[in-house]
Amino acid sequence: MKRIFLFLATNLAVVVLLGIVARVLGVDRFLYQSGINYTSLLIFAAVFGMGGSFISLLMSKWTAKMSVGAQVIEQPSTPAERWLVETVRAQAQKAGIGMPEVAIYEAPEPNAFATGASRNNALVAVSTGLLEQMDRDEVEAVLGHEVSHVANGDMVTLSLLQGVLNTFVIALSRIVGYFIDQALSRGEERNGPGIGYWISSMILEIVFGLLASLVVMWFSRYREFHADAGGARLAGRGKMIAALERLQQLHEPSQLPSQMAAFGINGGLGDGLRKLFMTHPPLEERIAALRQQD
Repeated sequence: MKRIFLFLATNLAVVVLLGIVARVLGVDRFLYQSGINYTSLLIFAAVFGMGGSFISLLMSKWTAKMSVGAQVIEQPSTPAERWLVETVRAQAQKAGIGMPEVAIYEAPEPNAFATGASRNNALVAVSTGLLEQMDRDEVEAVLGHEVSHVANGDMVTLSLLQGVLNTFVIALSRIVGYFIDQALSRGEERNGPGIGYWISSMILEIVFGLLASLVVMWFSRYREFHADAGGARLAGRGKMIAALERLQQLHEPSQLPSQMAAFGINGGLGDGLRKLFMTHPPLEERIAALRQQD
């Protein structure tokens, strides 16, 4: 489940940083010169919200590599690395996308993820635990799942969704912050919003951003079924089912950095309210969906 949490963490940091810069430079001061200018605020929020989301998208490959210490295979030095690169190459060609970078990172748990700014500028990374604990047919299916995420344009779609959510988060946090500031000022005449606005809107931006992540988690769960179907097309349905069943046998709570949860193959389980924050559906649901395919 690596990519989603990485993207969310990066996005939230970028949006908050852009907000701080706007306040320091006085860029958003014109929004409140005589009450709230809702049209200007919505435009401001859209520019910064979409901008923050796409900055996060452009940073996604670099951030992913740094987060887990993934080493890109420039020149395969072992038979396993050569097989890995050639398998991804064959699947990328079959899926009609450019050749992704292929990387390996040290981690005992079986997992993999894909990220990148576009279908032709992506990264597919696998853990050492995946290569050690799964056979080649199962690994091939996992790679097909990740290549399908890239071919489906899931990261770009996620960025568009996150940009829309950012827009509402930025606008709503400032509107609520403004009225909180007005209540604290008790009708006192001031030239622009006070410290109560800056503090409350900053806190609300983080809180609303976390709530908006529930929508992103739902989107991630929805897209996992499509990536499984794509993996079945690229590697074979039997191999994809076998890979998910193997994950069930090996399952343990993810040890990957929480912010790297997006579109990894192994998403973990949850119950109650925790299910709202799951990036992946339960493995048994994914297996059942594949078995029901015609």
